[in-house]
Amino acid sequence: MATIDADAHVLETERTWDYMLESERAFRPKIVATPDVEESGGESWLIDGRLREKARNVGADTPKAAREMEDIEARIKHMNELEVDIQVLYPTVFLRPFTSRPEVELALCKSYNRWLVDIWRQGKGRLRWVVVLPLLSMEEALAEAKWAKENGACGIFIRGLEGERCLSDPYFYPLYEEASRLDMPICVHSATGSFAVHDFFARECGFNKFKLAVVGSFHSVLFEGIPQRFPKLKFGFIEVSAQWIPYALHDLARRFQRKGKALSKEVLRESRIYVACQTDDDLPYVLRYSGPDNIVIGSDYGHADTASELEALRTLKQSGEVGASVIDKILDDNPRALYGL
Repeated sequence: MATIDADAHVLETERTWDYMLESERAFRPKIVATPDVEESGGESWLIDGRLREKARNVGADTPKAAREMEDIEARIKHMNELEVDIQVLYPTVFLRPFTSRPEVELALCKSYNRWLVDIWRQGKGRLRWVVVLPLLSMEEALAEAKWAKENGACGIFIRGLEGERCLSDPYFYPLYEEASRLDMPICVHSATGSFAVHDFFARECGFNKFKLAVVGSFHSVLFEGIPQRFPKLKFGFIEVSAQWIPYALHDLARRFQRKGKALSKEVLRESRIYVACQTDDDLPYVLRYSGPDNIVIGSDYGHADTASELEALRTLKQSGEVGASVIDKILDDNPRALYGL
């Protein structure tokens, strides 16, 4: 049995933007010192006239060269120490809205993705990645998704809100059609692409602006029948724990009942929806609603202290509180199915 980390991160560096075209250099993000902004960790990215914290939320036990991908061998060596076979890589800088200009978004997304391809090529099959798309330009986004699939990407990154659109908006239907054709899951990560939501909750913790946006997108995707409209499409909901699944499904069941419909007890399996749990979730309770085949787990490598989640899950397996076969599915079979590994 392998251990697949369904949510690991890279921390972007100045090298991330070396892949920009000469004509795009005016859009290149810059690192600026922000010692007076405590939440920034002392440094921020300056992107299209806006500051975005750079050095905050960094795992203390991850080697700098590994989390910033300056030393791929060091990253793999650390994975070996953690007994992790494969990491699926998510971005950091794109977790917040950063521009409303399509040309800026396109330049940054393409440079980031080409950086990830270089990492994937050096990763010996152990570092897979999700592509970040320029969703302000759907035609460009579809072309980038196809290119990414041909270059090792195993999923499509998306935020709980993209601009002022929820994920059930018909604007995204061409993306869902292409993702279905490419067999790439839509990976909804704890994040928001809405300036309105991000700025409204600027002084609060990340729960309202990042976590609830993802839970809301889960609800709207099911309520609006997106899985039925796109019967080959897979969704992953990442880094928001799984404790909310019973609440969301209970609410959906009541709303379906008012419409004279019934919500299937196996709706996650039938809808090809996967959710990343945390080991402090009440897993026996969650599994009653999710079933055993649609839960994955990630370490949040690069942001959190990396060993805790996966090691805690292995300990849970030994305790017998959750069946060993279910833990094996969470660590291996389910992420393999989600990402098509």
